Amino acid sequence: MTSTLAPYDAILLLSFGGPERPEDVVPFLRNVTHGRGIPDERLEEVGEHYYHFGGRSPINDQNKALLAALREELARRGLDLPVAWGNRNWDPYLTDALRDLHAGGARRVLTIVTSAYASYSGCRQYRENIAASLDELAGEGVDLVVDKVRAYFNDPGFVAANVDAVVAAYERLGAAPGPDAPLVFVTHSIPTTMEVASGTRTTGSYSVQHLDVAAEVAKAAGERLGHPVPWELAYCSRSGTPLTPWTEPDVNRTLHALHADGAARVVLAPIGFVSDHMEVIYDLDTEARATADELGMRMERAGTAGTAPEFVAGLVDLLVERAGTERGEAPERAAVGALGAWPDVCRPGCCRLRAGVDSGVPAACEQPAGAAV
Repeated sequence: MTSTLAPYDAILLLSFGGPERPEDVVPFLRNVTHGRGIPDERLEEVGEHYYHFGGRSPINDQNKALLAALREELARRGLDLPVAWGNRNWDPYLTDALRDLHAGGARRVLTIVTSAYASYSGCRQYRENIAASLDELAGEGVDLVVDKVRAYFNDPGFVAANVDAVVAAYERLGAAPGPDAPLVFVTHSIPTTMEVASGTRTTGSYSVQHLDVAAEVAKAAGERLGHPVPWELAYCSRSGTPLTPWTEPDVNRTLHALHADGAARVVLAPIGFVSDHMEVIYDLDTEARATADELGMRMERAGTAGTAPEFVAGLVDLLVERAGTERGEAPERAAVGALGAWPDVCRPGCCRLRAGVDSGVPAACEQPAGAAV
Protein backbone atom coordinates (compact mmCIF):
# COMPACT_ATOMS: atom_id res chain seq x y z
CA MET A 1 0.00 0.00 0.00
CA THR A 2 1.28 3.42 -0.92
CA SER A 3 2.59 5.67 1.86
CA THR A 4 1.41 8.90 0.23
CA LEU A 5 -1.87 10.58 -0.55
CA ALA A 6 -0.29 12.96 -3.06
CA PRO A 7 -1.47 15.11 -4.76
CA TYR A 8 -3.64 15.81 -1.70
CA ASP A 9 -2.14 17.57 1.29
CA ALA A 10 -5.17 17.54 3.62
CA ILE A 11 -8.31 15.53 4.38
CA LEU A 12 -11.70 17.00 5.33
CA LEU A 13 -14.49 15.13 7.12
CA LEU A 14 -17.66 16.96 6.08
CA SER A 15 -20.92 16.39 7.94
CA PHE A 16 -24.38 17.79 8.59
CA GLY A 17 -23.81 19.30 12.03
CA GLY A 18 -26.10 19.51 15.02
CA PRO A 19 -26.92 21.65 18.08
CA GLU A 20 -24.90 21.34 21.27
CA ARG A 21 -27.45 22.89 23.71
CA PRO A 22 -31.14 23.89 23.78
CA GLU A 23 -30.49 27.49 22.75
CA ASP A 24 -28.72 26.22 19.61
CA VAL A 25 -31.72 24.23 18.32
CA VAL A 26 -33.72 26.94 16.53
CA PRO A 27 -30.64 28.73 15.07
CA PHE A 28 -29.40 25.35 13.83
CA LEU A 29 -32.77 24.58 12.23
CA ARG A 30 -32.77 28.05 10.64
CA ASN A 31 -29.51 27.07 8.94
CA VAL A 32 -30.94 23.72 7.82
CA THR A 33 -34.10 25.30 6.37
CA HIS A 34 -32.49 28.49 5.04
CA GLY A 35 -34.47 30.02 2.20
CA ARG A 36 -37.69 28.13 2.87
CA GLY A 37 -39.38 30.82 4.94
CA ILE A 38 -40.29 28.52 7.83
CA PRO A 39 -41.32 30.51 10.93
CA ASP A 40 -39.55 29.99 14.26
CA GLU A 41 -42.78 28.66 15.79
CA ARG A 42 -42.67 25.72 13.39
CA LEU A 43 -38.95 25.25 14.01
CA GLU A 44 -39.66 25.02 17.74
CA GLU A 45 -42.06 22.18 17.00
CA VAL A 46 -39.54 20.40 14.79
CA GLY A 47 -36.91 20.92 17.49
CA GLU A 48 -38.84 18.75 19.96
CA HIS A 49 -36.78 15.79 18.78
CA TYR A 50 -33.67 17.59 19.98
CA TYR A 51 -35.27 18.90 23.17
CA HIS A 52 -36.21 15.30 23.96
CA PHE A 53 -32.45 14.70 24.35
CA GLY A 54 -31.62 17.89 26.21
CA GLY A 55 -31.25 19.99 23.05
CA ARG A 56 -28.03 18.26 22.05
CA SER A 57 -27.50 16.17 18.94
CA PRO A 58 -25.25 13.12 19.24
CA ILE A 59 -23.81 13.69 15.77
CA ASN A 60 -20.99 16.01 16.84
CA ASP A 61 -19.49 13.53 19.31
CA GLN A 62 -19.84 10.79 16.70
CA ASN A 63 -17.97 12.91 14.16
CA LYS A 64 -15.23 13.59 16.71
CA ALA A 65 -14.90 9.85 17.26
CA LEU A 66 -14.77 9.16 13.51
CA LEU A 67 -12.23 11.94 13.08
CA ALA A 68 -10.00 10.36 15.73
CA ALA A 69 -10.41 6.91 14.17
CA LEU A 70 -9.48 8.21 10.71
CA ARG A 71 -6.38 9.90 12.08
CA GLU A 72 -5.37 6.70 13.85
CA GLU A 73 -5.84 4.58 10.71
CA LEU A 74 -3.93 7.06 8.57
CA ALA A 75 -1.08 7.11 11.08
CA ARG A 76 -1.05 3.31 11.20
CA ARG A 77 -0.47 3.32 7.43
CA GLY A 78 2.19 6.00 7.60
CA LEU A 79 -0.02 8.60 5.91
CA ASP A 80 0.90 11.87 7.57
CA LEU A 81 -1.32 14.82 6.66
CA PRO A 82 -3.85 17.01 8.48
CA VAL A 83 -7.45 15.82 8.91
CA ALA A 84 -10.02 18.52 9.60
CA TRP A 85 -13.75 18.44 10.35
CA GLY A 86 -16.38 20.83 9.01
CA ASN A 87 -20.19 20.95 8.94
CA ARG A 88 -22.83 22.26 6.59
CA ASN A 89 -25.17 23.63 9.28
CA TRP A 90 -23.30 24.20 12.56
CA ASP A 91 -19.94 24.87 14.12
CA PRO A 92 -17.30 23.96 13.00
CA TYR A 93 -18.53 25.31 9.69
CA LEU A 94 -17.22 24.08 6.34
CA THR A 95 -15.88 27.47 5.23
CA ASP A 96 -13.95 27.93 8.49
CA ALA A 97 -12.47 24.43 8.23
CA LEU A 98 -11.27 25.05 4.68
CA ARG A 99 -9.89 28.47 5.62
CA ASP A 100 -7.94 26.90 8.50
CA LEU A 101 -6.57 24.14 6.26
CA HIS A 102 -5.35 26.72 3.77
CA ALA A 103 -3.73 28.74 6.54
CA GLY A 104 -1.91 25.56 7.56
CA GLY A 105 -0.48 25.12 4.08
CA ALA A 106 -3.09 22.94 2.34
CA ARG A 107 -3.77 23.60 -1.33
CA ARG A 108 -5.60 20.45 -2.43
CA VAL A 109 -8.14 18.81 -0.11
CA LEU A 110 -9.87 15.44 -0.37
CA THR A 111 -13.26 15.24 1.34
CA ILE A 112 -15.25 12.43 2.94
CA VAL A 113 -18.91 13.26 3.54
CA THR A 114 -20.78 11.42 6.27
CA SER A 115 -23.44 10.25 3.84
CA ALA A 116 -22.83 6.95 2.11
CA TYR A 117 -25.54 7.22 -0.56
CA ALA A 118 -26.00 9.43 -3.59
CA SER A 119 -29.01 11.76 -3.65
CA TYR A 120 -29.53 15.51 -3.59
CA SER A 121 -29.34 15.77 0.20
CA GLY A 122 -26.70 13.05 0.50
CA CYS A 123 -24.29 14.26 -2.19
CA ARG A 124 -25.19 17.19 -4.41
CA GLN A 125 -26.17 19.52 -1.56
CA TYR A 126 -22.78 18.92 0.04
CA ARG A 127 -21.15 19.73 -3.28
CA GLU A 128 -23.18 22.91 -3.54
CA ASN A 129 -21.96 23.87 -0.07
CA ILE A 130 -18.35 23.19 -1.10
CA ALA A 131 -18.78 25.37 -4.19
CA ALA A 132 -20.28 28.20 -2.10
CA SER A 133 -17.45 27.99 0.44
CA LEU A 134 -14.79 28.03 -2.27
CA ASP A 135 -16.45 31.05 -3.86
CA GLU A 136 -16.47 32.89 -0.53
CA LEU A 137 -12.85 31.98 0.14
CA ALA A 138 -11.79 33.03 -3.34
CA GLY A 139 -13.09 36.50 -2.47
CA GLU A 140 -10.60 36.45 0.42
CA GLY A 141 -7.75 35.45 -1.86
CA VAL A 142 -7.80 31.82 -0.69
CA ASP A 143 -7.06 29.41 -3.56
CA LEU A 144 -8.03 25.80 -2.84
CA VAL A 145 -8.93 22.71 -4.85
CA VAL A 146 -11.45 20.43 -3.13
CA ASP A 147 -12.40 16.94 -4.30
CA LYS A 148 -14.53 14.29 -2.60
CA VAL A 149 -14.36 10.52 -2.51
CA ARG A 150 -17.03 8.64 -4.41
CA ALA A 151 -20.30 7.51 -2.84
CA TYR A 152 -19.40 4.54 -0.64
CA PHE A 153 -22.72 2.80 0.12
CA ASN A 154 -21.40 -0.40 -1.46
CA ASP A 155 -17.82 -0.16 -0.19
CA PRO A 156 -16.79 -3.53 1.30
CA GLY A 157 -15.91 -1.92 4.65
CA PHE A 158 -19.31 -0.23 5.03
CA VAL A 159 -21.11 -3.42 4.03
CA ALA A 160 -19.01 -5.58 6.37
CA ALA A 161 -19.71 -3.28 9.33
CA ASN A 162 -23.44 -3.55 8.66
CA VAL A 163 -23.26 -7.34 8.34
CA ASP A 164 -21.52 -7.53 11.73
CA ALA A 165 -24.20 -5.28 13.25
CA VAL A 166 -27.08 -7.38 11.89
CA VAL A 167 -25.51 -10.63 13.10
CA ALA A 168 -24.95 -9.13 16.56
CA ALA A 169 -28.56 -7.91 16.69
CA TYR A 170 -29.91 -11.38 15.95
CA GLU A 171 -27.63 -12.83 18.61
CA ARG A 172 -29.09 -10.35 21.10
CA LEU A 173 -32.58 -11.17 19.88
CA GLY A 174 -31.99 -14.83 20.70
CA ALA A 175 -33.93 -16.01 17.65
CA ALA A 176 -32.99 -17.15 14.18
CA PRO A 177 -34.09 -14.99 11.25
CA GLY A 178 -37.31 -16.14 9.66
CA PRO A 179 -40.92 -15.09 9.04
CA ASP A 180 -41.44 -14.68 12.78
CA ALA A 181 -38.21 -12.66 13.15
CA PRO A 182 -37.61 -10.67 9.93
CA LEU A 183 -35.07 -7.96 9.22
CA VAL A 184 -36.14 -4.40 8.35
CA PHE A 185 -33.52 -2.16 6.80
CA VAL A 186 -34.21 1.52 7.46
CA THR A 187 -33.05 4.69 5.78
CA HIS A 188 -34.02 8.36 5.65
CA SER A 189 -37.11 9.05 3.58
CA ILE A 190 -36.74 11.66 0.82
CA PRO A 191 -39.31 13.37 -1.43
CA THR A 192 -40.17 11.17 -4.40
CA THR A 193 -39.13 14.01 -6.71
CA MET A 194 -35.64 13.74 -5.18
CA GLU A 195 -35.72 9.95 -5.51
CA VAL A 196 -36.54 10.16 -9.21
CA ALA A 197 -33.74 12.70 -9.73
CA SER A 198 -31.10 10.78 -7.76
CA GLY A 199 -28.29 9.10 -9.64
CA THR A 200 -28.36 9.14 -13.44
CA ARG A 201 -29.54 6.76 -16.12
CA THR A 202 -26.22 4.92 -15.78
CA THR A 203 -26.25 4.69 -11.96
CA GLY A 204 -28.84 3.49 -9.48
CA SER A 205 -31.32 5.80 -7.76
CA TYR A 206 -31.33 6.37 -4.01
CA SER A 207 -33.76 3.51 -3.34
CA VAL A 208 -31.98 1.18 -5.77
CA GLN A 209 -28.69 1.83 -3.98
CA HIS A 210 -30.27 0.80 -0.68
CA LEU A 211 -31.96 -2.28 -2.11
CA ASP A 212 -28.68 -3.45 -3.64
CA VAL A 213 -26.76 -3.06 -0.38
CA ALA A 214 -29.58 -4.55 1.71
CA ALA A 215 -29.57 -7.69 -0.41
CA GLU A 216 -25.81 -8.10 0.10
CA VAL A 217 -25.99 -7.49 3.85
CA ALA A 218 -28.92 -9.91 4.30
CA LYS A 219 -27.21 -12.60 2.25
CA ALA A 220 -23.91 -12.35 4.15
CA ALA A 221 -25.67 -12.18 7.54
CA GLY A 222 -27.76 -15.23 6.65
CA GLU A 223 -24.65 -17.21 5.76
CA ARG A 224 -23.14 -16.42 9.13
CA LEU A 225 -26.34 -17.08 11.06
CA GLY A 226 -27.09 -20.31 9.21
CA HIS A 227 -30.57 -19.20 8.11
CA PRO A 228 -31.90 -17.17 5.18
CA VAL A 229 -32.87 -13.67 6.29
CA PRO A 230 -36.25 -12.35 5.11
CA TRP A 231 -35.96 -8.60 4.77
CA GLU A 232 -37.52 -5.43 3.45
CA LEU A 233 -36.62 -1.77 3.20
CA ALA A 234 -38.50 0.91 5.15
CA TYR A 235 -38.07 4.64 5.65
CA CYS A 236 -38.05 7.06 8.57
CA SER A 237 -37.78 10.80 9.28
CA ARG A 238 -40.36 12.01 6.79
CA SER A 239 -40.97 15.75 7.09
CA GLY A 240 -42.74 18.55 5.24
CA THR A 241 -46.34 18.87 4.16
CA PRO A 242 -48.43 15.68 4.00
CA LEU A 243 -49.38 16.67 0.44
CA THR A 244 -45.81 16.07 -0.78
CA PRO A 245 -45.11 12.40 -1.62
CA TRP A 246 -42.07 10.89 0.11
CA THR A 247 -40.47 7.47 -0.24
CA GLU A 248 -42.36 4.73 1.61
CA PRO A 249 -43.21 2.57 3.51
CA ASP A 250 -42.72 4.23 6.87
CA VAL A 251 -40.98 1.98 9.38
CA ASN A 252 -43.87 2.14 11.86
CA ARG A 253 -46.39 1.01 9.24
CA THR A 254 -43.97 -1.75 8.30
CA LEU A 255 -43.92 -2.96 11.90
CA HIS A 256 -47.73 -3.05 11.95
CA ALA A 257 -47.80 -5.04 8.70
CA LEU A 258 -45.20 -7.54 9.92
CA HIS A 259 -47.08 -8.01 13.18
CA ALA A 260 -50.29 -8.64 11.24
CA ASP A 261 -48.41 -11.32 9.27
CA GLY A 262 -47.41 -13.09 12.49
CA ALA A 263 -43.96 -11.71 13.27
CA ALA A 264 -43.28 -11.69 17.00
CA ARG A 265 -39.74 -10.33 16.78
CA VAL A 266 -37.90 -7.95 14.48
CA VAL A 267 -34.45 -6.53 13.84
CA LEU A 268 -34.16 -2.96 12.56
CA ALA A 269 -30.94 -2.19 10.69
CA PRO A 270 -30.35 1.53 9.91
CA ILE A 271 -28.19 1.00 6.82
CA GLY A 272 -29.02 4.47 5.54
CA PHE A 273 -26.99 6.10 8.33
CA VAL A 274 -23.28 5.96 9.14
CA SER A 275 -23.73 6.72 12.86
CA ASP A 276 -26.36 6.78 15.61
CA HIS A 277 -27.48 10.36 15.14
CA MET A 278 -30.91 11.90 15.74
CA GLU A 279 -32.84 9.99 13.09
CA VAL A 280 -31.64 6.75 14.67
CA ILE A 281 -31.96 7.47 18.37
CA TYR A 282 -35.33 9.22 18.04
CA ASP A 283 -37.07 7.74 15.01
CA LEU A 284 -35.94 4.17 15.68
CA ASP A 285 -34.86 3.86 19.32
CA THR A 286 -37.76 5.99 20.54
CA GLU A 287 -40.67 6.04 18.08
CA ALA A 288 -40.25 2.67 16.37
CA ARG A 289 -39.51 0.99 19.68
CA ALA A 290 -42.71 2.45 21.11
CA THR A 291 -44.59 0.99 18.14
CA ALA A 292 -43.00 -2.43 18.65
CA ASP A 293 -43.79 -2.33 22.37
CA GLU A 294 -47.40 -1.40 21.63
CA LEU A 295 -47.66 -4.37 19.27
CA GLY A 296 -45.96 -6.72 21.72
CA MET A 297 -43.05 -7.32 19.34
CA ARG A 298 -39.53 -7.92 20.60
CA MET A 299 -37.29 -5.45 18.73
CA GLU A 300 -33.52 -5.27 18.43
CA ARG A 301 -31.88 -2.37 16.66
CA ALA A 302 -28.64 -3.15 14.83
CA GLY A 303 -25.77 -0.72 15.22
CA THR A 304 -24.52 1.67 12.55
CA ALA A 305 -21.06 1.58 10.99
CA GLY A 306 -19.83 4.30 13.39
CA THR A 307 -16.15 3.71 14.00
CA ALA A 308 -16.11 0.00 13.20
CA PRO A 309 -12.52 -0.85 12.14
CA GLU A 310 -13.56 -2.25 8.76
CA PHE A 311 -15.60 0.88 7.98
CA VAL A 312 -12.78 3.24 8.93
CA ALA A 313 -10.26 1.17 7.00
CA GLY A 314 -12.60 1.25 4.00
CA LEU A 315 -12.79 5.05 4.12
CA VAL A 316 -9.00 5.30 4.12
CA ASP A 317 -8.89 2.81 1.24
CA LEU A 318 -11.14 5.23 -0.66
CA LEU A 319 -8.75 8.10 0.07
CA VAL A 320 -5.82 6.01 -1.19
CA GLU A 321 -7.81 4.93 -4.25
CA ARG A 322 -8.73 8.48 -5.26
CA ALA A 323 -5.19 9.76 -4.71
CA GLY A 324 -3.83 6.97 -6.89
CA THR A 325 -6.32 7.81 -9.62
CA GLU A 326 -5.30 11.48 -9.52
CA ARG A 327 -1.67 10.42 -9.90
CA GLY A 328 -2.60 8.61 -13.12
CA GLU A 329 -2.55 5.11 -11.64
CA ALA A 330 -5.30 2.48 -11.96
CA PRO A 331 -6.12 1.40 -8.39
CA GLU A 332 -8.65 -1.31 -7.64
CA ARG A 333 -12.14 0.17 -7.21
CA ALA A 334 -13.66 -2.20 -4.68
CA ALA A 335 -17.46 -2.46 -4.50
CA VAL A 336 -19.99 -5.04 -3.34
CA GLY A 337 -23.24 -5.83 -5.17
CA ALA A 338 -24.57 -5.26 -8.66
CA LEU A 339 -24.11 -1.51 -9.12
CA GLY A 340 -20.33 -1.33 -9.09
CA ALA A 341 -18.12 1.52 -7.92
CA TRP A 342 -19.68 4.98 -8.16
CA PRO A 343 -17.91 7.52 -10.40
CA ASP A 344 -15.17 9.58 -8.74
CA VAL A 345 -16.50 12.81 -10.21
CA CYS A 346 -20.24 13.35 -10.30
CA ARG A 347 -21.84 13.56 -13.71
CA PRO A 348 -23.63 16.70 -14.83
CA GLY A 349 -27.27 16.67 -13.78
CA CYS A 350 -26.99 13.81 -11.29
CA CYS A 351 -28.75 13.93 -7.95
CA ARG A 352 -30.81 17.02 -8.59
CA LEU A 353 -33.56 18.18 -6.26
CA ARG A 354 -36.09 17.50 -9.01
CA ALA A 355 -35.71 15.61 -12.26
CA GLY A 356 -35.13 17.83 -15.28
CA VAL A 357 -34.89 21.00 -13.18
CA ASP A 358 -31.55 22.77 -12.92
CA SER A 359 -31.53 24.91 -9.78
CA GLY A 360 -28.74 27.06 -11.17
CA VAL A 361 -26.79 26.54 -7.93
CA PRO A 362 -23.14 25.69 -8.69
CA ALA A 363 -21.88 22.34 -7.40
CA ALA A 364 -18.24 21.37 -6.91
CA CYS A 365 -16.64 18.00 -7.63
CA GLU A 366 -18.52 17.66 -10.92
CA GLN A 367 -17.63 17.03 -14.54
CA PRO A 368 -17.74 20.13 -16.76
CA ALA A 369 -21.06 21.00 -18.37
CA GLY A 370 -21.51 19.17 -21.65
CA ALA A 371 -19.64 16.06 -20.51
CA ALA A 372 -21.29 12.76 -21.37
CA VAL A 373 -23.72 11.45 -18.73
